Amino acid sequence: MLSALAAAGVCYSVAGGPLVRRLTIGAIGGGVIVAILTYISATGWMLDPSLGPIVIALLAAGIAFGVTAVMAGLGNRKALHSAVTTAAIGVVAWFPLQIVFDADGMNLWRLLGLGLVAIAVGTAVGYAYGGFDKGMSARTAAVVALLLSGVIFVDRAMQSWAEYSSSSVIRNRPIKTIGDREGRLEGSFWVITNDTFSHLILPTMALMLISLASYTRYSRASMLEVLNQDYIRTARAKGLTERTVVIRHGFRNAMIPLATIVAFDIGGILGGAVITETVFEWNAMGRLFQTGLLSLDPNPVMAFFVVIAVFAVVANLLADLLYAVLDPRIRIGT
Repeated sequence: MLSALAAAGVCYSVAGGPLVRRLTIGAIGGGVIVAILTYISATGWMLDPSLGPIVIALLAAGIAFGVTAVMAGLGNRKALHSAVTTAAIGVVAWFPLQIVFDADGMNLWRLLGLGLVAIAVGTAVGYAYGGFDKGMSARTAAVVALLLSGVIFVDRAMQSWAEYSSSSVIRNRPIKTIGDREGRLEGSFWVITNDTFSHLILPTMALMLISLASYTRYSRASMLEVLNQDYIRTARAKGLTERTVVIRHGFRNAMIPLATIVAFDIGGILGGAVITETVFEWNAMGRLFQTGLLSLDPNPVMAFFVVIAVFAVVANLLADLLYAVLDPRIRIGT
């Protein structure tokens, strides 16, 4: 019930227009969540989850139209056709990929290789359709290929969830709170992958929630400020679509303050990881710092601060370079 109310509130907030329209969209969003949760509970889907080709096909269509709407606009037919074609290739490739995934010797490098192949195929499809903006079609199709590859990866990992959670080591308690892996666990590449991700869930959430609220507020404030600038009014007066105005002219410039904040937060996140690693008993840089501090060994402590300083300097350098990418008016002077 709480999930349905939250979904209804989000849909109500995102929807525009009159009050009746917003209430209707909110009710539809809440009803969809109720239907999904009811199906999951009735079928026991959480015990043996998977997506399957039908759900992947629906997600592929949604990804194709969504990415095209954001990056190129649905009016760009070449980009839309490139995205839809790439999505169709991905859905068809799901069937032979199951054989590849189950083959002996499956590892992370082979998985990354398949991802690069998917991006290359999407890029080739975009250039094959051509049009006045081949680059846009290629980028749109490549992003669709990347996102769909992630969906197919998640589906295959979910297929091994029952084997992982029912093992004698895990014993149906898959969300782990201690350590970065289960050393006693044995199994296929996908079982180990499930174990890795299950150990990452809680530490990742702990680190993400530190900055989520501040990033959201800064993004909103920056976007509101940018949308009131003169060049935004000029872009609208020229007859550009709202998507082009918001994404290409507004959103890019609104990201400049956020890029600065992210650069400053790199050191803070690494420092906060000391507490997170201690709570979840991860043997990483934070544990090294704590061990050196408690044993009065200055070398690990100094190394910890040197690494944080290097990351902070590199992050600020990348932020300065990113300014020129986000806003073409910014150039490095001679």
